[in-house]
Amino acid sequence: MVDRITEGDKEVKKQFVQLEPRGRMGEPEEVASAVLWLCSEESSFIAGHPMSVDGGFVAR
Repeated sequence: MVDRITEGDKEVKKQFVQLEPRGRMGEPEEVASAVLWLCSEESSFIAGHPMSVDGGFVAR
């Protein structure tokens, strides 16, 4: 998604990375892990909670 927005411009992508509290962009596998956890028995008591998988961006 970021590649589409930045149109391959490395300087613009660098600006996006600088906004991230973790200092890097998230990987698709990290989002997938959260989805798998939510679909598992381990999250069986979770209900109606919006979970941000954004490396802390919203919490800043």
